[in-house]
Amino acid sequence: QVQLVESGGGLVQAGVSLRLSCAASGHTFSRYNMGWFRQAPGKEREFVACISRSGAITYYADSVQGRFTISRDNAKKTVYLQMNSLKPEDTAVYYCAAAPTPTLSRTQSDYDYWGQGTQVTVSS
Repeated sequence: QVQLVESGGGLVQAGVSLRLSCAASGHTFSRYNMGWFRQAPGKEREFVACISRSGAITYYADSVQGRFTISRDNAKKTVYLQMNSLKPEDTAVYYCAAAPTPTLSRTQSDYDYWGQGTQVTVSS
């Protein structure tokens, strides 16, 4: 089992950068594929990015491709989401999640463990 705690959210202006972190507890972090998801007000939670256990493979939503970068440090048991050129439509609660499945997935139901979320608000 793994517990996840996100940090790094905040209120920023459009165009700036922000880096989210997700710290994991437990001894098996490197066995999990990790993902970032977000939920905007009035909308369903959606996929943002995910990264394989080794960090060699990453997937992104089309809406963030080229602006966001997911990375992980298995020694620190932490996954990051570097968000550049932020837009007002990026405003959401951002969640990190861990999936024990061997195949990297964009599907929320494949992720067994979730953090509590961190709010990102981008003003125009």
